[in-house]
Amino acid sequence: MTNDATVRVEDRVLKLTNLDKVLYPEFGFTKGEVIDYYTRISPVLLPHLKDRPVTLKRYPNGVDGKWFFEKNAPEHRPDWVRTMRLESPGSSKGNETVNYVMVDELATLVWLANLAALELHVPQWTVGPRGGKRDPDLLVFDLDPGAPATVVECCRVAEQVRVVLDDDGVDSWAKTSGNKGMQVYAYAPAKDTSEYAKAVARRLAKEMPSLVVATMAKVQRTGKVFIDWSQNNPAKTTVAPYSLRARERPAVSTPITWDEVEECQVPEDLVFTADEVLDRVDSAGDLFGS
Repeated sequence: MTNDATVRVEDRVLKLTNLDKVLYPEFGFTKGEVIDYYTRISPVLLPHLKDRPVTLKRYPNGVDGKWFFEKNAPEHRPDWVRTMRLESPGSSKGNETVNYVMVDELATLVWLANLAALELHVPQWTVGPRGGKRDPDLLVFDLDPGAPATVVECCRVAEQVRVVLDDDGVDSWAKTSGNKGMQVYAYAPAKDTSEYAKAVARRLAKEMPSLVVATMAKVQRTGKVFIDWSQNNPAKTTVAPYSLRARERPAVSTPITWDEVEECQVPEDLVFTADEVLDRVDSAGDLFGS
């Protein structure tokens, strides 16, 4: 692959730059390969980004270099990139706004990959065509292990989260974080998803005190799994399914089956790189939400 290229993506023309720049030094994974991954995974990724304002985590000098979050759409963007100006949920005054990128099409996804936006983060709610915020449609439990706990312990906690949700008549599914933990999702069973998630987290912390904590204090998390219910706050975002993560290897936040959760015995059981995820989707389709 040449260093720069002008390509047509559907009916858009994009200039791609520095394609052979290595963004994952330990694995020699280049920007061109990042773009290739996002292009090939787009049929299953784009539906999970639809109507959700995207927060970008950009690594212009690779995963070992300086990075930054970007909520506002870059000023120098193609005129066909759709944006949505929304009130910033974190604003204390309630009148600050953010002009978010809305990833409607493959060309926008490719454009973001060319900006080295390795990670894509989204809220648990969507917006309407005129910018109206809808109630949350997803519930998420972010399971964060405190060393020496790992994703293996997260799996044991995820199984119990599933039991509680099942008892409430709520189907759930799981994905890896692509980092050290994992998430359990469900379609929103209540209007106040944050309160519901907090109640579940506190219940499990009481029932499983040697394994689960429901408070953010890091001093309490050693060897335990923190059930972060606060990810349901409208101001928060969670890494999107199929997003790359900026770790030493090009790992992906990967939808997994409950069988895989139950069978996980070592952390490596639930580490999936870009190529492995593409193979999984080819053979099993989209597991997220199923």
